[in-house]
Amino acid sequence: MNKNLEKVVLAYSGGLDTSAIIPWLKETYKVDVIAFVADIGQSKDDLNDINKKALQSGASSCHIFDLKDEFIEDYVFPILKTGALYEGTYLLGTALARPIIAKKQVELALSVGAKFLCHGATGKGNDQVRFEITYAALAPHLKVIAPWRQWNLNSRESLLKYLNKKNISTTATLEKIYSKDENALHISTEGGLLENLWNRTNSDCWSWTIEPEKAPEKPEYILLHIIKGSVVSINNKDVTPLQCISKLNKIGSNHAIGRLDIVENRIVGIKSRGCYETPGGTIINIALRAIEQLVFDRESFQWREKIGLEMSSVVYDGRWFTPIRESLQCAADSLAASLNGEVVLKLYKGSVTAVQKKSLDSLYSQEYATFSKDEVYKHSDAEGFIRLFSLSSRIRALNKLK
Repeated sequence: MNKNLEKVVLAYSGGLDTSAIIPWLKETYKVDVIAFVADIGQSKDDLNDINKKALQSGASSCHIFDLKDEFIEDYVFPILKTGALYEGTYLLGTALARPIIAKKQVELALSVGAKFLCHGATGKGNDQVRFEITYAALAPHLKVIAPWRQWNLNSRESLLKYLNKKNISTTATLEKIYSKDENALHISTEGGLLENLWNRTNSDCWSWTIEPEKAPEKPEYILLHIIKGSVVSINNKDVTPLQCISKLNKIGSNHAIGRLDIVENRIVGIKSRGCYETPGGTIINIALRAIEQLVFDRESFQWREKIGLEMSSVVYDGRWFTPIRESLQCAADSLAASLNGEVVLKLYKGSVTAVQKKSLDSLYSQEYATFSKDEVYKHSDAEGFIRLFSLSSRIRALNKLK
C-alpha cells in the first residue's frame, strides 16, 4: 500500500465485475483500493477465499463484515410488519440488502480516511440508485466512482478478456449466463432464458426451492408465535430473527414455497424479468396478515395497506435513510403493537394457508358474529345506521326526481 495514494473503498463481491474493477481503478485513478465485503447470508462458496481473491486482484486489504443478524433484525423484520410488496408481489429481498451494505461501506471509508466510494452496479439497474442515495444521505462529501457508467468493458466477454490480460483468475465463465444475488432472506435469478418472456423457467432458474410437483405429498403444519409483528417462536421453540428466517427458508424450500416469476418496473424505467425465491419471508407475510384479520379494525387495516404500498416503493428505490421511510416505519410499528397471536400454517406444494389463528387482542367476537341466536346484538339498530350511511345517495336520487 502506498500511503501517498488516495483511498477508495469498493463494495466487493468476488464476482466477475468487482474482480475487474480493482485493477481498473488502480490503472485509471492511481488509487489504493480497499475491498469491503458484506456477509449478509450469501452462499459460503461466494465467501470462500474472498480475501485472497481481493488481494490477488490488487486490493491492498479486504475487510469482511458479518451483517446477517443486523440485516434480518433491523431491515427485514421491520419491513415485513408493513406488508410491503413491490408491485403487489415482490418481498424486496435484494432492495432491502443494499442500504445496510452501503451504510457499512461508508463507515469503513470514514474510518480509513478514504476519499472515494465505488460500487459495481450497472448503469441499467436499480442498485446504482440504492447505493448512491445511501452514500448521499450518510457521507455526501465522499466522491463516487461507478465503473459501469465509465469504462468500455460492457460485456462478460470483455471482462473475462481484461482479467486474462491482467493474469487475474476468476471462476466466472461464458457458460454462467444467469445473474444470481443471494442473501439470508432470498435469492434472485436474472438473465439467460428469462430475457425472452415467452420462455418458461427451467431448473436452472431456481436455486433454493424444490419443484412443486416434487414437493411432499403430505402437507406440513407449523405454529408461529408473533409478538408486535415479529415471529418469536416456531413450533414453540424460541428463535432470533435470523434463526427464524433460516429455519423457515429451509422448511419452505422443501414445500416449494416462495417462488415468484415476475416482470417488474425498475427505477430507471426498464422492465426486467426475475425469478425470486423467498420461502421464509412468504410464510411470515401470510402469518402476519392472518393476525391482522383478527386485531385490526377496518380503518387500521386500510391504513396498514397504504403504508405497505408506499413503503414498497420507498424501499425498492433505496430511500432507506430518509424521513419518509422513518415516518412510515413509525406508523407501522404503532399498528403492530396489537399484532400479537399464534398462527398454524399449512404448507403444501407451493401454497401457504393460515388454517388456525388466535390472539388475545382479537376484535373478533363469536357472540356478535354468530348466525345463531344471541343476546348482544339488536338487529333493529341497523335500520338507523343504514339510513344515515345511505343519506347522500338518498339526497342525490331525490334531486334527480325534482
